[in-house]
Amino acid sequence: MFETDHSSEESPDEKAPGKDKSRQHKEYSDDSNDLVQHLREMLGRLGGTPFVNIHTAAAQQREEEERQAQKKPTALELIRQFSFKPREIRDYLDRYVISQTEAKKVLATAVCDHYNHVRRALEDEQVFRRDYAKSNVLMIGPTGVGKTYLMRCIARLIGVPFVKADATKFSETGYVGYDVEDIIRDLVKAADGDTELAQFGIVYIDEIDKIASRSTEGQKDVSGRGVQVNLLKLLEESDVRLVAQGDMMGQMQAMMSMQRGTPQATTINTKFILFIVSGAFDKLDTIIKRRVSSSVIGFGSAKSTSTDEAAVPGMVSPQTSESELLRHVQTGDIVNYGFEPEFVGRFPVRVVLDRLGVPELEKILTTAENGIWEQYVETMAGYGIDLTAEHAALAYIAEAAEREKTGARGLLTILERTFRDYKFELPGTGIKALHLTAEMIREPAKALQKLLDEYADSANQLAHAEVAAFAERFQQQSGITLKFTPKATSTLVKQAFAAGKTVRGYCEEQFKDFEYGLKLVHRDNPQEPFEMDEAQVVNPQATLTQWIKESFPTDK
Repeated sequence: MFETDHSSEESPDEKAPGKDKSRQHKEYSDDSNDLVQHLREMLGRLGGTPFVNIHTAAAQQREEEERQAQKKPTALELIRQFSFKPREIRDYLDRYVISQTEAKKVLATAVCDHYNHVRRALEDEQVFRRDYAKSNVLMIGPTGVGKTYLMRCIARLIGVPFVKADATKFSETGYVGYDVEDIIRDLVKAADGDTELAQFGIVYIDEIDKIASRSTEGQKDVSGRGVQVNLLKLLEESDVRLVAQGDMMGQMQAMMSMQRGTPQATTINTKFILFIVSGAFDKLDTIIKRRVSSSVIGFGSAKSTSTDEAAVPGMVSPQTSESELLRHVQTGDIVNYGFEPEFVGRFPVRVVLDRLGVPELEKILTTAENGIWEQYVETMAGYGIDLTAEHAALAYIAEAAEREKTGARGLLTILERTFRDYKFELPGTGIKALHLTAEMIREPAKALQKLLDEYADSANQLAHAEVAAFAERFQQQSGITLKFTPKATSTLVKQAFAAGKTVRGYCEEQFKDFEYGLKLVHRDNPQEPFEMDEAQVVNPQATLTQWIKESFPTDK
C-alpha cells in the first residue's frame, strides 16, 4: 500500500482559516522590507536620496507641521517672553523708516519700558496689582514724516494687537459720532476677539491736535474738551464695555452666549494698553516763539536767561526752523494750544519728528525696505514691464517731493503724476523694460510719446494678434466661427487706433450684435465660417443687416 507522507500534512493550526494567507503575507512583508532596506543602503552608498512611501511621507510632514504649530508661541506668549532691548527695536526701525533718529530712540525706550513692566506683571501678581504710570507717548511732527509707520512697525515686531484711529471722528458722548470707547472695542477686534490679549495692545490716535478746544477767530470749540475728558478715562485705568449700549446685535449675541452656558467677557481693562497720540500741531511753534520772545523782554530778562530757556532766545530768528522750536515745547505751550492740563499730563513721553528733506526723501526711495519705489517696481512688473531708474531720476523725484511739503506722501504724488500715463499706455505695446530718466520726469508726456513711436511696430503686431484673439473668444462663446481677412484685420487695427481705443474694446463694441444676428442666419442657412473682408469691417452693422436680409428672402 502507499505510504502516507506525514511531513507534508498540515497541522490543525495550519489548516485554520486565514493561516496560510497570514503566513504568506508576513513572509511577503518581511521580504519586501528587506528589499526596501537593501535598496536604501545601495542608494546611500551611491550618494542618492532613499525613496520613501508617499503616504508615510505626507503623514510625517503633517505631524511635523503640527509640532511646529504647537511650538510656535502665541501673541500672549510673545508678550510673556518679551526681551527686546531699545537698541534692537531702533535697529529694526532703521530698516523701514528713514531719519527720525530721536523719535526712534524715544519710542523704542518707551515701548521697552512698558512691555518689560507688562512681562513682570504677568509673572508676579503683586506687580500686576501695583499702580502703574504708563509711558504714553505724544508725537509732534508734520504730515508724511513716518509717525503712523513707526507705530505699525513696532506693533508688528512685538506681535501685539494694534489699532489706529483719527481723533477727528471722535465726538463727546451725546453727540453723533464715534465714541472714544469704540477704539478699545476695535482693539479687541484686531486681537480676533481675544480680550486677554487686547488688554496689552497699542492704541494709536492720529490728528490729536484737531480736538484742541482753542478759540479760532472768536469761535469756541464745543466738543474738543469733552472728547479730551472722555479720553482721560481710558488713558489710565478703566473698564470698557465690550458691547456698546446702542449695539443691539452685540447685546443679543451676548445674551445668546449666556443662554448657551458659554458666557464671554463683558469688559476690558485699559491699565496695560499703551496709548500713542500724534499730530502736526500747526502754529504751535508760534506759541513757543511768543513765550521765548517774552522771556527776554522786560526787567526780568537777565534772570530769565539763567533758566533752561537760555539757549532758546538765540534761536528765535527768521532762520529758526519749526522743528528746532518744537523741540523746546513745554506743557504750558500745549495747554495754551487748547489741551487740558490733566490730558497733557497723561503723556509723559514727548518727541518731535523732523520734517523730511531731499536727502531723506531720496533714501526713502533707494534704501527703505518695502519702500515706495519698490511698490512701483512691483506694479509695473504686474504689466510685464521691468522698471529701473537712474540715480538722477530718483534725486529729481526727491527734490520735487520736497517742494510738495507733505513728506513721504509727496513722493507718491510725484510718482503717480509721472507714471499715470505710462501705466495706462504701455501695457499691450510690447515694451518689456522701462528705464526712468530725469527727462522722463520733467516731460513725461513727451517721453511717453517717444517710447510709443519706438515700439509702434511691436504694438501693431500685438494689435493684429488681438483681432485673432477676439475671433477665438467669439467662437468659444457663440459656437460660430467669425473669420477676418488680413486686410480686414489691418483695417480694424487702424480704426481702433484712430478711435483711441484698444483693439479688444473696439471689436467688442463693433460686433456686439453679431452673436445674436449670426445665430439667426446660421439657423436657417448654415454656413461656416462667416468671413469678413476689408469693406465689410468698415461698417459691421450694415454687413450684419445684409446677411440677415439674404437669409430671409421675401417673395415678391
